[in-house]
Amino acid sequence: MFRFIFSMLLGLLALGAQAQDLTPDQLAKNTTQEVLDILRTDKDIQAGNIKKAYQLVEARVLPHFDFNRMTQLAVGKYWNSASPQQKQSLVKEFRSLLVRTYAASLTEFSNQTVDFKPLNMRPDDSQVTVKTEIRQPGGKPIPIDYEMYKTDFGWKVFDVAIDGVSLVINYRSSFANTIRQSGIDGLISTLEAKSRNQDKATTPKAAPGKPVANVKPSTSFNANALPGSMQIAGL
Repeated sequence: MFRFIFSMLLGLLALGAQAQDLTPDQLAKNTTQEVLDILRTDKDIQAGNIKKAYQLVEARVLPHFDFNRMTQLAVGKYWNSASPQQKQSLVKEFRSLLVRTYAASLTEFSNQTVDFKPLNMRPDDSQVTVKTEIRQPGGKPIPIDYEMYKTDFGWKVFDVAIDGVSLVINYRSSFANTIRQSGIDGLISTLEAKSRNQDKATTPKAAPGKPVANVKPSTSFNANALPGSMQIAGL
């Protein structure tokens, strides 16, 4: 369930060229249906084809999340002390880690649905929260809030809160611990290693009669630092 949530964190806002003309909730609703249709019909992704899931994320999602702003917020006060080259490496490796985890989550879809809450937005607002709930039969709804801001190229996501817990803030705690111990270059190296481990841990689903290990890819930089629901299924 929670790995599916992370597929929606990116897949929810895989926008088309019309994104600049839509309100945040309109484009989210339109695109959610498109993403769910892909997940329901793409047999390769359902079978665990992680390469195809990567391609889906790269082609439809990356332009619509502001990874620069997400990384800056996650690194926090240490961002200003990083060199331009270090900042570029931090964005690259943080994005790589998140994309690998989210792409893996695309293979975990299991008939969940998304419920959109009314958007509280004034005409001149440049930053909004799009509130949704992930629902599945017999399970408790999970609130997912998307923090978005308006740019010249449409609305972009810069943070996501799961059940009230900010993804960026949770990473900030782990990032700060690593920077204090190993410096900014140490954080970059650790992110690189996490992405490599993600690649190794991502295993295709087994054919009937051929079980594989139950590997749960992790989005957390330090799972023990993440509270509550975000530790479930490797969040």
